[in-house]
Amino acid sequence: MDILFQRGQASASEIHESMPDPPSYSAVRAALSVLEKKGHIRHELDGLRYVWKPKVARENARKTALRHMVKTFFDGSVEQAVAALLDEASVKLETREFDRLREMIALAEGGKS
Repeated sequence: MDILFQRGQASASEIHESMPDPPSYSAVRAALSVLEKKGHIRHELDGLRYVWKPKVARENARKTALRHMVKTFFDGSVEQAVAALLDEASVKLETREFDRLREMIALAEGGKS
């Protein structure tokens, strides 16, 4: 999906070539078929090849994936997911990022400070 979002469209071979550690070409084609069945992408014929395109906006896909991850790995708890992110040693937030997170939390609370 990342490759399709970056390029806008791509053939299976272009996707396969763009992957850093790709599975087999057949596995890429199978994954594309699954993504199409799930309604995430669509294909068009370009000569003799399929050209794949995202069917959903990147932001919508991001939200869907995040909801699924929180439900699957954190029992639906946003608090646990955020705590896991903040606990990650590699995460180094700057003051402005903490300020922005505080603003988002306040908005989520309904404007409370």
